[in-house]
Amino acid sequence: MPDSPPPPSPNSPWENSWTPDTSRAPGTRRLYLAGALVVTTIVVCVTAIVVTDKQTDDTSRTKKADPTAPAGADGPGLLSFASPSKQGTPTPDEHKPTSTKAPSTTTPPATAEHSSSKPSAKAPSPAKSTSSHGSSSGSHGSSGSSSSTAWKSVRSVNYPDRYWQVSGDFVKLNPADSAAARRAATFKVVKGLANSSCYSFTTANGTYLRHRNFILRAERNDGSPLFKQDATFCPRPSPYSGAVMLESVNYPGRFLRHQDFQLRLDRYQDSTLYRSDSAFRLVAGLD
Repeated sequence: MPDSPPPPSPNSPWENSWTPDTSRAPGTRRLYLAGALVVTTIVVCVTAIVVTDKQTDDTSRTKKADPTAPAGADGPGLLSFASPSKQGTPTPDEHKPTSTKAPSTTTPPATAEHSSSKPSAKAPSPAKSTSSHGSSSGSHGSSGSSSSTAWKSVRSVNYPDRYWQVSGDFVKLNPADSAAARRAATFKVVKGLANSSCYSFTTANGTYLRHRNFILRAERNDGSPLFKQDATFCPRPSPYSGAVMLESVNYPGRFLRHQDFQLRLDRYQDSTLYRSDSAFRLVAGLD
């Protein structure tokens, strides 16, 4: 039987100077490591649960503080879909205007012989009358009618003792206190030269009353379109019974009125004085 060295003593150190620990059972080191791993896992899970609960609690408090916060803002939830658009909602193209109003191109003719003053947009004026041309009655006879050859005198409303009267080349408001004054205050009322539904006034010697530089005067008819328009005046209703206002056909919004007893064409004014100065009654001719 070969010789073999005796086994080392259990209490003798190994060759690497390590002495085994005989005070504990073998394998306990692995148990310690496994136990530490289990404890660490438990701590991590508990920490995660606490953090999650805190976030959920913070979200609930935020919703209570702000009731307008949209549902599902705290995280994923049920799927939502956009609401369908309302049926019949018009598109912008459906509201295009069907037509547009063309601006008015009617303007008074510009002429060198008129004053540099241009008539502006039509001023407020009395509505056009659809009845027969103005009529009135007074101490001097019956009023004007629709006759195209009626001899009339034009009497002021606020100066009833004064009439239109040709004085030189101009028309003024004067008393008819003589035979000559009565002849000068009598006119033939004919159909308007520029508008047959309006008036033109002629004198016994064949002149016409026309405005020039907005002053009413008596002149011979030169046959021009401008003269015909200047000599045409359209009757409009007056607030005074039996009276009319006379509007220029080529300067709408301007009416004949007396000012310092001079007849002139003046823009309409919303005043009692203007309405009384521009109101006239067509009465039977004085001559």
